[in-house]
Amino acid sequence: MSGRLATLRRGDAGYEAARRAACWNADLPDRFPDIIALAYDVQDVVAAVRMARARGWIIGVRSGGHSWPCNHIREGGMLLDVSRLDTMAIDPAAMRASVGPGCRGDAVNQALARRKLFFPVGHCQNVALGGYLLQGGYGWHSRTLGNACESVLAIDYVDAEGAVRHASAEENADIYWAARGSGPGFFGVVTRYHLSLYPRPPVIAARLAWYPIEHLEPVLRWLSAVGPAVPRSIELMALVSRKTDHVRGPGITLIAPVFADTWRQARADLAFMKSRPRGASLALPLLPVTVARMTRAVMRHYPRNAHYAVDNMWTHAPIDELVPAIRRIADSLPAAPSHMLWMNWQPPAERPAMAASLDDDIYIALYGVWQRPEDEAAARGWAQHHMAAMAPMATGIQLADENLGRRPAPFLAPDNMARLDALRARHDPEGRFHPYMGRV
Repeated sequence: MSGRLATLRRGDAGYEAARRAACWNADLPDRFPDIIALAYDVQDVVAAVRMARARGWIIGVRSGGHSWPCNHIREGGMLLDVSRLDTMAIDPAAMRASVGPGCRGDAVNQALARRKLFFPVGHCQNVALGGYLLQGGYGWHSRTLGNACESVLAIDYVDAEGAVRHASAEENADIYWAARGSGPGFFGVVTRYHLSLYPRPPVIAARLAWYPIEHLEPVLRWLSAVGPAVPRSIELMALVSRKTDHVRGPGITLIAPVFADTWRQARADLAFMKSRPRGASLALPLLPVTVARMTRAVMRHYPRNAHYAVDNMWTHAPIDELVPAIRRIADSLPAAPSHMLWMNWQPPAERPAMAASLDDDIYIALYGVWQRPEDEAAARGWAQHHMAAMAPMATGIQLADENLGRRPAPFLAPDNMARLDALRARHDPEGRFHPYMGRV
């Protein structure tokens, strides 16, 4: 045992600071674990799980704290913080890496960039890989490389009895299957991920355009029309906000990052952008960018020390049904940085064997964001209200931006959910780890 495991009981000095630090969302839930355990290494995790087992505590696990609803912070039980398990090792010759769950995606990206290597890290800065990989991992270049969890070759984990184990396609294969997509419903503590790496695309670039909100319908119809044919090298997104660069008032930011082997390929893949609607306030030519720069730009819409109320949906609904619903979303937009995100996804026809199993052609997410008390009323219920109204058009939700505690919705295919339930019953029969906050 390392002997470094630190614990804070409710009422101890430092408890509330640790509870608040465990969630990036300033809208901290009114939930209080009995104890917070701060692990520094694998043996600390073992000690924490065994302590919880001896005392009958149910465990919630935090690696980075970027879960919007703070799934890991529950009433009672133990909050096990593994954010300090943040070492990484990169083997360029083998195109492999191993990372602790507390490793931040932007730090991993920077380390790989120096070696001309790549991994599909998340779009936001400071997101730890622990929760990101467990929930599936929709990241940069994922339309080509697949969800980030598809590049997880194996995990090291501590099971419900406090034993250190390894899982891969050959060893504890059921656990390996569950760890790729089960998110906050995983019944163990991942202490190490073993990852497959890729050559860094020689060309990383983007095209952007900005539109006044009056052009919302033609932009949406264009996104829907071109979506099925957009090359997989491109992540086509649109962001709708009351404060938009190069637009007076509410507007739309059209974003098309491309990952290519050559500039010729990048220009050819982006040829569809020539068909975008007229009326842009500004449109930029194809410009080189870095993943680090794009990630920093994303964070303009997700400020620190802000309150967030978030919800989302996957859909393939006809555009004639989506347009009026999205018009209502735009008409009721709270103050910036609240926003709506549209992402063209178009899932592949086949996926590997893993828990992650539910996505669709289009991803729509709403982010109600407020820093001033006077903005709370408009922002707090905005996302949930509109996603509930659009539920008949949805095929499910993404675990990254969910709000299961307030609006349960499907997030795994039914067969996968049934298999996950059976595995939980077998490997965590005492319910040592918290289940999902809400589900259907």
